[in-house]
Amino acid sequence: MREKIIIGLSILGILAGMFSAYVLGIQVKAQTPVFQPVSSPYVTAIYANGIIESYQSGGSNINIYPEVSGPITRVMVAEGQRVSAGMLLFSIDASVQRANAELAESNLALAQDQYDKRRQSFEFDPNSISKDVVDTAKDAVNQTTAAVNAAKALLSKYAVRAPVDGIVLAVNTTTGSYVSAQGAYDAYTDGFDPLVVMTGSQEYLAVRCYVDEILISRLPAAEHIQSQMSLRGTNTKIPLEFVRVQPYVSPKIELSNQRQEKVDLRVLPVIFRFKTKDAPTIYPGQLVDVFIGQN
Repeated sequence: MREKIIIGLSILGILAGMFSAYVLGIQVKAQTPVFQPVSSPYVTAIYANGIIESYQSGGSNINIYPEVSGPITRVMVAEGQRVSAGMLLFSIDASVQRANAELAESNLALAQDQYDKRRQSFEFDPNSISKDVVDTAKDAVNQTTAAVNAAKALLSKYAVRAPVDGIVLAVNTTTGSYVSAQGAYDAYTDGFDPLVVMTGSQEYLAVRCYVDEILISRLPAAEHIQSQMSLRGTNTKIPLEFVRVQPYVSPKIELSNQRQEKVDLRVLPVIFRFKTKDAPTIYPGQLVDVFIGQN
């Protein structure tokens, strides 16, 4: 009986092994890739990481910070909204500064009244009051007028307006949040963000590429540069137009927004551009692969 059990278990083991070998030997056909791996369109090329940003004659996106501190009372724009130059973006509580402006106007009215009385007295009888007193009263009017102008100028800083025509990319504050000239505090990154990030004209978007310093010597002359970018995760490839080189080699930017990050790689920024109508689904901030070739 025991021998029969052992023989039966042996047969079951053989069958299980044969079944396992059959299952493991089945070849699964590879799935068709969703997109083709990125590749260079040129015989020889320099590869660089790139990031999409708004196209400016200098710099990248338009970062808007307030010049004064206080709680936000109104946010007048939303992300993605098109704005025109001078349009109100947000306002900051100006109750204290408004009171200062009213006080300055009251002082001006008092100084003007004192000057008018002294001037009229001097015109009626020059011996009734000295010319020096009249001049001093006039100087007081000029000083208080300047104080009123300064108070009104500072009061206008509590209403932040769009500097140019463009599109709002990000709003990093909300009604009730306290802001300062450093921007809005971000509790997630322990840093300060601009209150509003804008683009300029959206006819073009820029691509800022970071060329490794060991490849700078291979960078073609400006008149011979041609380039193409590939959108990650897609088969989309877009030719780029060379704009300029930012002639300053600096540490490569890490994008996790951690201020304590340190990198050893140094890069040269090279800026290209493309028309937005050629790629309507691309947004500032996207990372792209860029190949720089030579014509």
